[in-house]
Amino acid sequence: MANKDIFLIPVLPQQLGQLQGLDVLPAHLAYRMGRGPHLFRSGGGTPPYGGVMVLDCREFDGFGPPDPFCQEVVRECLARNFSGAVLDFELRLPPLEQVAARLDESFARRGWELYVPESYGHCAPHARVMIPSALSGGSLALRLEEATEHFGRGRVALALEKTAEDFFLPSPTGGGVPLTREELDGLLERLRPSVFYSRELCARYFTYMSRESGAHFVLFDDGDTLARKVETARQVGINLFLIPWEQARDCTRELGLSRPGQSRPIR
Repeated sequence: MANKDIFLIPVLPQQLGQLQGLDVLPAHLAYRMGRGPHLFRSGGGTPPYGGVMVLDCREFDGFGPPDPFCQEVVRECLARNFSGAVLDFELRLPPLEQVAARLDESFARRGWELYVPESYGHCAPHARVMIPSALSGGSLALRLEEATEHFGRGRVALALEKTAEDFFLPSPTGGGVPLTREELDGLLERLRPSVFYSRELCARYFTYMSRESGAHFVLFDDGDTLARKVETARQVGINLFLIPWEQARDCTRELGLSRPGQSRPIR
């Protein structure tokens, strides 16, 4: 029997009620790692309960011992009946690596799940490693196969991103200019381009010419491409997915999250 898909949905406290009736696990965007370091929770409203914690480190100054902070995280998870935590660590710093390693050990002893960015996978051997779904080249299937070989098939999660980027051609760095959904819709409306689908990237794309900046290549996702990325991950044995509610809310049907009259119990 195939493993059941698990979708973690990072969600703001005021949006939590919008997940009612969906077959998902909430990941609470309510915590940050501040100076000290200490754990801080956004004030106001009812404290979250069940699901998992999302830990932001943007205000961390890089100073202080990791052990007391990790103890704060464990106490909060116990108090809120969390079954794990997502480390939203965009930077790679030695103190943050120490935090990831300490939490990995502590969570593994309790049977909790820790979710870490790919760059932290080496220092948290029990954690689930989040691989971004967005690529500008290559093959998503090959990327995920390589990740499962490196980290182990049971450790890889696909972090879904509904992205849109505008690349200048040629693009030596492989990086594009991020587009908002409004900017993307504006380009599609103004240019009426022929839109194609890339099986390798599991994304849609089109090209256009600008008098000012020359040739452009626009790569973007929608609900259908996200569903195809999910299917690609399933084919290599990955059944764990993360997608922020702001990006998932318009494509719950394509992702198979809607369960009318049925809601997933929050662990």
